[in-house]
Amino acid sequence: MDMQDIITFMEDNEIILATAESCTAGLIVSEIASIPGTGQLLDTGLAVYSPEAKNRYLGVSFDTIEKYNLTSEEVAIEMARGALKNSGANLTISNTGIAGPGSGDGDIPVGTVCFAWAFKQEGEPEVFSETKRFDGDRNEVRLAAAHYSLERIPAYYAQLTSKPPAAKNP
Repeated sequence: MDMQDIITFMEDNEIILATAESCTAGLIVSEIASIPGTGQLLDTGLAVYSPEAKNRYLGVSFDTIEKYNLTSEEVAIEMARGALKNSGANLTISNTGIAGPGSGDGDIPVGTVCFAWAFKQEGEPEVFSETKRFDGDRNEVRLAAAHYSLERIPAYYAQLTSKPPAAKNP
């Protein structure tokens, strides 16, 4: 799926995006903004590297970071939830990982990126997460991760919309 297909999908489904990017450092927003006329699809983009920034801007718990590591789906999920809570978006994408050249998180391999996608729903947000490893140098990993996170939007949106509606309290 190319970038224009993703933009069209977002427009057709009225998706407004906010990002909480660690290893991609704003590339997701930059890739969308490279297409003219896409400003209405973006709410905000945060580049949050340090544990303190993840906590301050997104509410990521230091306990979560200590227990699971900065490069973990658990941290990515808290990042996505925080971005959704603190924005006007109906979808947030977050990532945290090791782009290289050196490994910063113990024995987690370079190129490992943890992602989360949080969709605003009635009540609690619906969150999907996954971990993927990319090959290449630092910037190749970052760009591949940014593209991958956008390419996954239609698949997770399809899962979201195929679920039966939640039961309402009378």
